[in-house]
Amino acid sequence: MTLTEIAEAAIKDADRAVIRDLARSLSAEQALWVSGYFAGVAEARGDLSAAGREASTAISQAARAAQAPVAASLLRILYASESGNSAALARTIEERARGSGLRTGVEDLARYKTRALAEEETILFVASTHGEGDPPESAAPFFEFLSGPRAPLLQRLRFAVLALGDSTYEFFCEAGKRLDRRLEELGAVRLLDRCDCDVDYEADAAAWVERLLARLVGDGAASAGAQAGASAAGQAGVSVPPHAAAASMKGATASVEDAAAGVRPGVAATARYGRQRPFPAPVLASLRLTGRGSSKDTRHLELGLEGSGLDPLPGDALGVAARNDPALVSELIEHFGWSGAEPVAVGEGEVSIAQALAGELEITALTPRFVQWWAGACGDRQLAELGSAQSRAQLGAFMADNQLIDLVRSRPAQGVAPQAFAQALRRLQPRLYSIASSLAFAPDEVHLCVAPVRYSLHGRDRHGVASVFLADRLEPGDGVPVYVQRNDHFRLPDDPAAPIVMIGAGTGVAPYRAFMQHREALGLGAKSWLFFGERNFRTDFLYQTEWQAWHREGLLTRIDLAFSRDGERKVYVQQRLLEQAAPLFAWLEEGAHLYVCGDAGYMARDVHAALVEVVAGSRGRGREDAEEHLRELQAAGRYQRDVY
Repeated sequence: MTLTEIAEAAIKDADRAVIRDLARSLSAEQALWVSGYFAGVAEARGDLSAAGREASTAISQAARAAQAPVAASLLRILYASESGNSAALARTIEERARGSGLRTGVEDLARYKTRALAEEETILFVASTHGEGDPPESAAPFFEFLSGPRAPLLQRLRFAVLALGDSTYEFFCEAGKRLDRRLEELGAVRLLDRCDCDVDYEADAAAWVERLLARLVGDGAASAGAQAGASAAGQAGVSVPPHAAAASMKGATASVEDAAAGVRPGVAATARYGRQRPFPAPVLASLRLTGRGSSKDTRHLELGLEGSGLDPLPGDALGVAARNDPALVSELIEHFGWSGAEPVAVGEGEVSIAQALAGELEITALTPRFVQWWAGACGDRQLAELGSAQSRAQLGAFMADNQLIDLVRSRPAQGVAPQAFAQALRRLQPRLYSIASSLAFAPDEVHLCVAPVRYSLHGRDRHGVASVFLADRLEPGDGVPVYVQRNDHFRLPDDPAAPIVMIGAGTGVAPYRAFMQHREALGLGAKSWLFFGERNFRTDFLYQTEWQAWHREGLLTRIDLAFSRDGERKVYVQQRLLEQAAPLFAWLEEGAHLYVCGDAGYMARDVHAALVEVVAGSRGRGREDAEEHLRELQAAGRYQRDVY
C-alpha cells in the first residue's frame, strides 16, 4: 500500500467533510499531532501492510518532530507597545531567554526595518491592542506593511505571538490575533499557539514563555519544573498556576523593571522600585484646578520621590496602585454574609477577603471570565449564553451597562465561598497618568493632573477607582504606591532647537506642562506652540497663570485656545488647527514636532482629521498624500500621540 493508496482509502463523504472541517480549525502543529495520533491508532490495530506500517511510522516521526526542541540561532523579540507593558515584558523575556543560552535581540516594531523580515528565522512578537482592536500607534506602519501587497513570503520564518489586551473590551487581543493570522498566511511556521493575555498577564505570559523556551532550547536549558507544569497544563487546555512558571522569570524582572520604570543607574538594589514594588510616594499637595462654578472637577497633585531612585522623563506616565472604595468592599462582604476575616489565597500569599477586595482584586468592572463564573454560580442560563462566540457583542454591551455589584445583586447566588469568588476576579491593575512636571524644574517631585470620574448608572452613583482614590481619599503625608512607566514614543526632540506644536484638551495638557518646565529649567529657547481646549475660559483654563507667564516671557511662542461653552457656537481645538493651517504647516516645514494628547475616541480622531486637512490643503495633493505625509512624520518621530 502506497501513501497515495492510503490517501485514497474508502472514506464516506460525510466523514471526509468532518475531517476537512477539523483540518481547517487546526494549526500546523496541531494537525501534525492529530496525524500522529491516528497513525498510532492504525499501528495498534496490527492489520497494516508493510508499506502501511512504513507510512504510519513516517507520520508518527513527523508528529514527534513537531514537538521536539528547535535550535534557534537567534531569537528576535519584537514588541508593539502603547503603555509600556509589552516593551517591559519583551525585555524580561530577553533576559530569561539569555539565561537559557539563547542569542537574543529585542526591538521596538516602530523602529524595525521591514526589509529585514524576509531574512529572519525565529521571531517572538509581543503585541498590545489599542482602541478598537488596533495595534499601538507606533506599530501601525509595520501592521500596514504586513497587510499590504509588498509583504514578503515568510516560509523560512518560525514565529510565536504573545498578545496583550483587556477582556472587558470587545476586540480583546485583536492586534495579536491579526498578526498571528497574517504571518501564517504569508507562510511562516507557528512555533507555539498564540497566548492571549488579560491585564493581569504576568503568570499566563510566564508559563507560555517557559513552553516556548523549552521548544527552542530543550529540557536542559529551561526550568524542568516550570516546563513540566506548562506542558501538562497545555495538554489539559488550562493555565499554569502563578507560582511555578512565573518564579523562573523573577530573576530577570528586577533589572528590566529598572529600565522600564525609570530607576536611576547605580541606585542600590534595596531602593529599586517598579510595577511589582511601587514606591510609597507621600502626598505633598492636592489642589483643585478648576474654578468655582465649573461643571468639571480637575485636581493637581504633587507627590514626593525623594529616596526612590525614580527618574521620570518628560512624556513618561506614573503608574498608581490605587485601592478600591471602602464602601463598596463593605457592601460586597455584607451582601455575601461574610465576616471579612475569611482567608483567601491571592498570588503567592494569603490575606483576608476584606484585604483582597480592598487592594488586590478588581471589584468594579465586569470581565467575561467573571460573568461566566457567576452564570454557573447562580444558575442563570441566559447569562451563560452570553459566553458564546455569537453573543460577543451582547456580552460587551452587558458589561458596559453593568458593574460587578449590579450583577451579584440582580442575579443572586447562594453560599458563595470567599476563595471561589476571589479566584473568579482578576487582579486590580495600576492606572497610568501622564506626568505633569519635570525633575529638572521640581527635583524629587512628580505632579499629576487628574479629573475624577463620577457618574450615575441605574440610579446609583459610580466613580473611577484611581481618579477618586487620588482626589478624595488622600491627605497630605499619605503614601501613594507609584512607579514610573516609560513612554519613549512621546519625547521632546533630540534637537533642543527643534520647534514643538502641542495639541491637547482637558487633562491632555499635563505632559506639555512637563515639556515647558523642562525647557525652562535647561534654558532651551526653541519655538513652541500650544493648542488647548476646554469648556470655559474663566473656570477651566488649566494651569492658566503658568501658560500666560511662559507666553509673556517668550518661552511659549504661540497659544491658541478653544473654549466650547463660552460662545453661542461650540468651538473645539481641531477648529483652531484649521484656522491656523498656513502658519501651522509652515512650522512643520521648518522641522516642528507635533504632539497630540487626550481622548482617543473623539478628540484625537478629530484632531488627526484636521491635520490631514491642513496638510492636504497646504500641499495641494489630496487626502491620500496628506495621510502618507503624516505617516512619514510619525515614522521620523515628528508626529507623536499619547491617547487613551
